[in-house]
Amino acid sequence: QVRLVESGGGLVQAGKSLNLTCGVSGSINVANAAGWYRQPPGTQRELVATIDALGRTNYLDSVKGRFRISKDNAENTVTVHLQMKSLKPEDTAVYYCTAGTFSGANYYPNIGWGQGTQVTVSS
Repeated sequence: QVRLVESGGGLVQAGKSLNLTCGVSGSINVANAAGWYRQPPGTQRELVATIDALGRTNYLDSVKGRFRISKDNAENTVTVHLQMKSLKPEDTAVYYCTAGTFSGANYYPNIGWGQGTQVTVSS
């Protein structure tokens, strides 16, 4: 069983930065991939950023150049970070950390989800 716990959400003014952290523990393999999703109010969940086992990253177009995903591997635990800069009100959402796998270019969050953390960006 894999457990994911996010932290770092909160209220921030537009233009500021916020860092999200996700602790992943349990039956996790450092070869697994990770990703952050978000769900803005009243809209569908969207994939924001992914990182594969080799550290290759991919981003939603609207966050490219502003967000950075990274992953630290340690014995029995993995920590996934999402550094967010130049935040905009449209970045307001519940952010979810996931662990998963890649099949070709497609990411599947099939290993586990965190409980979500609220990020609110005021104008």
